Amino acid sequence: MVNNTNALLQKRAFYFTFNANSRMNTEEIRNYALQKPAVTEGFPFGEGTLVFKVNDKIFLLMGLDEPDLRFNAKCDPGKAIEWRELNPDQILPGYHMNKKHWNTVRVEGLKWSFIKELIDHSYELVAKMKKKIKSI
Repeated sequence: MVNNTNALLQKRAFYFTFNANSRMNTEEIRNYALQKPAVTEGFPFGEGTLVFKVNDKIFLLMGLDEPDLRFNAKCDPGKAIEWRELNPDQILPGYHMNKKHWNTVRVEGLKWSFIKELIDHSYELVAKMKKKIKSI
């Protein structure tokens, strides 16, 4: 576990330095996501993708190897379409995700208040989901 934590910290230090010139950086998004109740972070898909979970369910993913800052966030299907139409260059169907329920958000050009709204919406959708308990 200690080796995994050290590797995680080394990866973060590299990326946050690499992406420091962005108007909004990964660390700001990370800090915002981690302040929410019961949120955990990790690299379940390899060290190139930082994943945030609530109740062991993913609500936010950030690719750390991308040249521009972007993330995937869960979204209500109706809002997903609305937000894509209003921001066609910044909000796209979720890359490598179910395109009905996930958006890829290109941060450049979006206001911080709107980015927080997208993250909040994703968190709230996932946080209210209950784990299905199988009956024996």
